[in-house]
Amino acid sequence: MLDAREGDRELVVGEAHVGEVRVDAGEVLGVEVEVELALVGLRLHAPYDNAMPAGTALHRLADALSEAAGAAIELERPADPSHGDYATNAAMRLAPERRRSPRELAGEIAAAAEGLDAVDSAEVAGPGFVNLRLVDAWFDEALAEIVAAGGDYGGGWAEHRERVQVEMVSANPTGPLVVASARNGAYGDAVARLLEFGGHDVEREYYYNDSGTQMELFRASVAAARRGEPIPEQGYHGDYVRELGDLGSDPVPPMLERIEQTLDRFRIHFDSWALQSELQERLPELLPRLDTYERDGAVWARSSAYGDDADRVLIRSDGGAPTYRAADVAYLVDKLERGFDRAIYVLGADHHGTRNWYAAIARMLGYDPERIEVLLYQLVHLTKSGEQTKMSKRRGDVVFLEELIDEIGVDAARWYLVSRGPDQTIEIDVDLAAEKSQKNPVYYVQYAHARIAGILRNADDATGAGASSAPLAAEERELVKRLVDFPALVAETTARRGPHGIPVYAVRAADDFHRFYHEHRVLGSDSEAFRLALCRATQAVIARCLDLIGVDAPDRM
Repeated sequence: MLDAREGDRELVVGEAHVGEVRVDAGEVLGVEVEVELALVGLRLHAPYDNAMPAGTALHRLADALSEAAGAAIELERPADPSHGDYATNAAMRLAPERRRSPRELAGEIAAAAEGLDAVDSAEVAGPGFVNLRLVDAWFDEALAEIVAAGGDYGGGWAEHRERVQVEMVSANPTGPLVVASARNGAYGDAVARLLEFGGHDVEREYYYNDSGTQMELFRASVAAARRGEPIPEQGYHGDYVRELGDLGSDPVPPMLERIEQTLDRFRIHFDSWALQSELQERLPELLPRLDTYERDGAVWARSSAYGDDADRVLIRSDGGAPTYRAADVAYLVDKLERGFDRAIYVLGADHHGTRNWYAAIARMLGYDPERIEVLLYQLVHLTKSGEQTKMSKRRGDVVFLEELIDEIGVDAARWYLVSRGPDQTIEIDVDLAAEKSQKNPVYYVQYAHARIAGILRNADDATGAGASSAPLAAEERELVKRLVDFPALVAETTARRGPHGIPVYAVRAADDFHRFYHEHRVLGSDSEAFRLALCRATQAVIARCLDLIGVDAPDRM
């Protein structure tokens, strides 16, 4: 992760003719970056600065500056705080269309900025940047806004509220949930929480099959274990198969109950459970509505004519049984007929062809394909004592979610399973994830929350945000600016369906708080009222970050 303010990577500034380098601090970068620049400073964009929600102190500042300058202004945070609190490259962006020098335009924007009450000074830098230093009163205003909003700060940005279904996990009940399914759940539930925080009405659903080849193999494996016979070829192995055999009944209901209990422990609660065999009963009604043809005794959907990669078999030639693609048709129609404005599927990367298939079904049936989203995620690798653990539910050499939770706890499991973008493989070092030390990022962030809770317990009952009584220190300004970043970050994280931006931000917020607290006394200081408000605001934002990814925010550790 690259953030020039944190010093996690070395950024080399030297020569070359580069006007500007932008790095998105919310993204995980898999490469080292060396940038050589002549005469210009390197600026790191505040995460997701193009998604600044209306009504925040930063949005009001950008609006006021845009009106004063007569052009749309976007604000960013300089990599080096000594360059100012915020900056804009608007002059360089506007120069070509206005046929003027970027520095000349920058001078006009700087002059307009200095006429604003919130701006202490504005200066032109490099080829046309404008650096702004803000008055302490602006920080007072921004902090008061955060304290007043409390846990709701940064939420409710949705302009058009939708009824959304997020279907996730959806592992067939052939065994306890494995870690790969846990990533599905952690990712899907974090997306659902983000959408809810934005103001959408979200329902979570689990879809499973209780028939078909895999379910027959599962039942046959349990029956063989019950009789003491060898497990069928390609069947399911493991202690759980023998335990189910001892029950002497259909193994599917108890396995479903165990899955639900595990998910409840993992803090994922479903509003509904959909059964494939029940949905397939609608196929005779739905198939005539599809564009189909027969070939080699099978019934095919002409899906390639509707944007899919290829045509798909719906009814098999051997016996006329429906394929799982046919079940997809029934399930998609069922979702949309229940009135969901948006249906989100969370699937493993091996389902990459499904996105176009679902869109093709929607077009074929006259639905808007934009109502369908398919979110894909990569694998999870676990390492313990430097060795990787392989997973196979059938062979029995598998790590179940229950075991991972027992090993590292729910908080660490939820954190690490969304710590990377969905298009990246996650490798979890189980030894590190289980550590109760500041080397473990989830512990580090939770400790910041608990430390603030301890400060507030020892404070008087003062509430609200006190104005600063002395010039703000650099650490105070940086922490307020970090908190001000949150609404834009959470809105863009939601839009990108990328909850991994939340733990990245939470670590940065904890970093800034720890630096502030290391340098400045809170209780008994001349700035106690302001600093208590700053602690309270930081606690609210960190707690919200943790909640959005399903992690507890403890008051004591």
